[in-house]
Amino acid sequence: MKPQAELNTESMIQVRRVTNIHANWNEEERGEPGKFSFQLVLDDGAEEYAIRPPAEDATCLMELFGKTGVIYFDTERKV
Repeated sequence: MKPQAELNTESMIQVRRVTNIHANWNEEERGEPGKFSFQLVLDDGAEEYAIRPPAEDATCLMELFGKTGVIYFDTERKV
């Protein structure tokens, strides 16, 4: 178990490095459009965040993820 001071410091960190991305697509109903989601693993697992963009935005995000060397995510503003 982590000491309280360390937990307080970790909770104050608002911008984290995205160290891994897991993409997923779920079928809602057979023959109907599905839904995309991306699980962002932040700072080697210190935190995780899931985003669920519409299909058009998912395509754009995949391009951005592929072209960017380092990605950061602001956990407070969700950007």
